[in-house]
Amino acid sequence: MDSFVRAPNQILRYVWMCLILSESLKHVSTVTHYSIPEEMEEGSVVANLAADLGLDVQTLNRRKMRLDTIASKKYLDINKETGELYVVQKIDREHICNSKLTCFLKLDATIENPVRMFNIEIEIIDINDNAPHFRRDTMHLDISESTSAGERFSLNNAFDPDFGSNSVKSYYLSDSGHFSIEIQTGRDGSKFADLILTKALDREEQAVHNLILTAVDGGVPARSGTASIIVRVLDTNDNAPQFDKDNYTINLTENAPTGSLVVKLNATDKDEGSNSDILYSYSLYTSEKTQQTFSLNPDSGEIRVKEMINYEDFRIYDMEIIATDKGSNSLSGKCKVKILVTDMNDNHPEISIKSFTSPVKEDIAVNTVIAVVSVSDKDSGENGQVDIHISDDLPFALKESSDNYYELLVSEPLDREKVPEYDITITVTDRGNPPLSDNETITLELLDINDNVPQFPQTFYTIPVMENNAPGALLSSLTAIDPDLHENQYLVYFIIEKEIVNTSMSMLFSINPENGNLYALKTFDYEIEKEFLFHIEARDSGVPPLSSNVTVHIIIMDQNDNTPLIVSPWRAHGSVVEEKIPRSTDKGTLIAKVIAIDSDSVHNSRITYQFLHNTDATLFSLDQYNGEIRTMRMFSYRDSRHQQLVVIAKDNGEPALSATVTIKLSTVETALKTYADMTEVPLGYDIFSDLNLYLVIGLGSVSFLLLITILVTIVLKCQKTKPSKAAPPCRNSVISERNSTIADSTLVSNDAYWYSLFLAETRKGKLVVRQPVPKGARYVVSSLPRSTGLTETSDSAASTLQASTTTSSSST
Repeated sequence: MDSFVRAPNQILRYVWMCLILSESLKHVSTVTHYSIPEEMEEGSVVANLAADLGLDVQTLNRRKMRLDTIASKKYLDINKETGELYVVQKIDREHICNSKLTCFLKLDATIENPVRMFNIEIEIIDINDNAPHFRRDTMHLDISESTSAGERFSLNNAFDPDFGSNSVKSYYLSDSGHFSIEIQTGRDGSKFADLILTKALDREEQAVHNLILTAVDGGVPARSGTASIIVRVLDTNDNAPQFDKDNYTINLTENAPTGSLVVKLNATDKDEGSNSDILYSYSLYTSEKTQQTFSLNPDSGEIRVKEMINYEDFRIYDMEIIATDKGSNSLSGKCKVKILVTDMNDNHPEISIKSFTSPVKEDIAVNTVIAVVSVSDKDSGENGQVDIHISDDLPFALKESSDNYYELLVSEPLDREKVPEYDITITVTDRGNPPLSDNETITLELLDINDNVPQFPQTFYTIPVMENNAPGALLSSLTAIDPDLHENQYLVYFIIEKEIVNTSMSMLFSINPENGNLYALKTFDYEIEKEFLFHIEARDSGVPPLSSNVTVHIIIMDQNDNTPLIVSPWRAHGSVVEEKIPRSTDKGTLIAKVIAIDSDSVHNSRITYQFLHNTDATLFSLDQYNGEIRTMRMFSYRDSRHQQLVVIAKDNGEPALSATVTIKLSTVETALKTYADMTEVPLGYDIFSDLNLYLVIGLGSVSFLLLITILVTIVLKCQKTKPSKAAPPCRNSVISERNSTIADSTLVSNDAYWYSLFLAETRKGKLVVRQPVPKGARYVVSSLPRSTGLTETSDSAASTLQASTTTSSSST
């Protein structure tokens, strides 16, 4: 039932499609042709299709202009805003058209309202984007060495997917004295090469020839591909076997055992395979007696004793040996062998140890006799004459004392630590032919003496120790080595006493006398003690004892164990500082300066400043390096009269330590009157009476005298005051004067604080002067504004602070 329902719908659909197709064919325009090279970049514009087709660019979107896809890939598309035909995906001519002479992309562009269809033909022009390549990277050829010159061998041709002039044009062969190539052209225009033998081959000279064949196309620039040609030269039987020598003379003693090897003949054939396999045989010129006495192995060429040989029966044996290869046309070579039978030396010499002393001390004197030996041989003549010797590498020598008696002497000083014992082999050899020999080995042991000083691996040890260490902590293990034995080797370690500030090293450090482990006896503080230098001695237990020492440098490493101390602004009560500033203060005015010091090392004592709390973040700024607090703008009527700032000073340690200070600021209105306004008096009143006049004169006189006294006191102070006498010695002291417009500071501190203050003060443009204090290793640091004029300060803003870390301090 459903099929009957769907049938009318399908018929209607086909009718509509036919109507649309017929309507479209009415509006198909002529073919628009473009030519583009392959491999154009994505987004490249081919042409303005709307202009070429005479279409209005403004109507492309409304008329739904579109471009058909090709094989489910969309290489080109139309920009509906500009009407340009552009590349969507790179076009590979070899992939689309394979080996066709011409390559076209045929597209249909369609628009609606009314429906129109345009035929577009894109010609893809080939570029030289492919290099020639061989189907096989390596070609193997087997050529017989008997092949005559001029023989031709076919090679695999190269393939280049490009077309026309970009395809393979030529071949080149690497340099060779035996081969060349000849380029041929096929019916389809393809190029291939034949390998030509120009010179006869000789496998014995060169068995394999490695050639490189290069194919080059005609593109600009040209591309190339290579293949290896391996030519293996096949062997022919063109070389006869050859013996190492033409004549052999062999000396053979009588009574040689049956089966003993007399000589192994060796013949070689430069050919290979069966052409080089050799068979050995006697020639017809070899006597029957010789063949019965000696056997010849036909495969190995070994001649062995077959029967007992008697010097009195036969003294000379002559034979001729033939070597024949197994080639199809066998070749042969020959040699002559002469065997000379000699009288046998059949008695071995004998050696006997008459006296031997072992063990001996290692400091035994040179030329001391340690053994006496005798030698003998039952043979007569040269066979009975013997020679005795020991190894030249041993520190001993043999000296003849009487006939056939020899003394073994010490020839060089001995050292047990180098060689604890010697195996001395005494060898005796007669002068027979062949010579016979005998040997005897004796073992000499050396006793140790205390002749070696203990040695440390290093002459100087630098040991870093972190401060706040636990008492009894192991610092290092200082172990010396003594190559002696037993009590001469047992070492005892101890610290060489040295006093430092009325304290001996044994109160600070301890060393295990047995193993050299060094321990700390107290907790060290980097801020008090930074390093120690002392010596450790290692002494053996020999008689007399020997010793050596080593220098130990203990360096105390700093920990961040000191919290920054805020020394400015002065806090009279607690950690809150109250300040009053005019409400008319300008932008950029210095309100206060926070200065903190840290007694840790330079790295840990670098301090940065931050706001922990700021009532109005848009009103005040804080320099994180020098601690200056300045206004970022002028006060407005909306700003509160009371501002609270909490500044945290944080050091650079890990973990960081910090201190805070709270500054409460109150703004006041400035109502300054002119001098004329303050002294203006109406003329109509009689203000000054006689009593008032006397009071004014008296007050003026007292004020004048007081002013003179103050000036004289200041002058005397300036003349008497010197840095070396005016200030009492103290560990750390800071004197600071500040007001609403400028903050100057003078402080006495150590080098770490001087460095940090130098950085802070120079950043804000001040001149920093460091003056020495004679009675201590401290410095007076003065920071002055970089100006030549005088600076006025108000009495209400002046304050003085002196902080001392010692038990006694004085105020200025």
